Amino acid sequence: MFSAFGRAFRTPDLRRKLLFTIAIMAIFRLGSYIPTPGVNYPNVRQCIEMAQGDTGLLGLVNVFSGGALLQLSIFALGIMPYITASIIIQLLRVVIPRFETLHKEGQSGQAKLTQYTRYLTIALGILQSTTVITTARQGLLFQGCDLPIMADESVVTMLLMVLTMTAGTGLIMWLGELITERGVGNGMSLLIFTSIAAGFPTGLWSVAGGNNGVRNFIVVILMIVLVIMAVVYVEQSQRRVPVQYAKRMVGRKMYGGTSTYIPIKINMAGVIPVIFASSILSIPTLAAQFGNQESSWVQWVSRNLASQSAPLYIAFYGVLILFFCFFYTSITFNPDEVADNMKKYGGFVPGIRAGRPTAEYLDYVITRITSAGSLYLLIIALIPTLMVVWLGLSHSLPFGGTSILIIVGVGLETVKQIDSQLQQRHYEGFLK
Repeated sequence: MFSAFGRAFRTPDLRRKLLFTIAIMAIFRLGSYIPTPGVNYPNVRQCIEMAQGDTGLLGLVNVFSGGALLQLSIFALGIMPYITASIIIQLLRVVIPRFETLHKEGQSGQAKLTQYTRYLTIALGILQSTTVITTARQGLLFQGCDLPIMADESVVTMLLMVLTMTAGTGLIMWLGELITERGVGNGMSLLIFTSIAAGFPTGLWSVAGGNNGVRNFIVVILMIVLVIMAVVYVEQSQRRVPVQYAKRMVGRKMYGGTSTYIPIKINMAGVIPVIFASSILSIPTLAAQFGNQESSWVQWVSRNLASQSAPLYIAFYGVLILFFCFFYTSITFNPDEVADNMKKYGGFVPGIRAGRPTAEYLDYVITRITSAGSLYLLIIALIPTLMVVWLGLSHSLPFGGTSILIIVGVGLETVKQIDSQLQQRHYEGFLK
């Protein structure tokens, strides 16, 4: 492995790309520590140390921002607005025919969809920054801390903070695109990787402290190793549906007659169902924070949905993950479209007639694969909660199965890209 790294850095073009990627990731982390103008940074640091438990609604955003959200830095929103915008644009393809047409137009259509995603990212950045600032202003960002977060609560200062955080979101989006164009790997995915990986040392240190710290630390390390092994095994697994192309004459040349396959991953939805489920379950908690704390519905939400270890929260969380696994997979993989394309170019699944029977067969395979994939994702997502209950921790884990799933997935894809570039230069790569 170390010799492969050495060959990668000895190759001038690949070395330049790797160093450029590392430099952008370093700039991204640096921006996570620069406070937004108008923030009382010493008080923010004290509140971070005093706050106990998870951060409720903003916990997921804080993980994807590498802890920058709770520090109210210029990169406080992290990559989350872009992720949300990308998901919304994909979902709108089902509702808006124009978006589906652009998706089928190839590179020009994808460029327009990317532009729409950028516009939506800025709009979501304005909305989310306003929400974060309002939450911090009312003292709801940190639990158990009454120190003033804002140095000045004037309208001009609030607008400056919104503008700064939104500009930070736009800068993060640009940095991610720079990595994709001039570096190695997918830029947005690598920035998410950087954000999550940056919180691991602090998270492990927090687990090691307190009662039974050594035991909890060893158990969590073993859990991380086992989850990594399971994620690598499952994410690399695929169901290969064989496809045969019939021979056909075009002019004087014979085409077709080849055999290939359709690779179907077990977890086609990735971590999208987890993000959707967490976002939906955070809405009642957000509403309860702004409601009358004496009312019965606010108390019910605080009792059943505010804590991730509450039985009702776990039940709703699991049902939503299963639902969004099937829903998102049905959007990203259309059996009718795949069957029509195969029929158009003379392809067929051996033993299955072309056309409608092929679509039904693919739908049957996708349903079975997604059933296993959704259960796998559900177990991975619930591991942090189950570990908290089992170990008797007073606070939730700052990382979990979903974070490991993202890190391992991004790491594998990046290594594959480096490996392919090494093999293009007739070097032996990382993967055997």
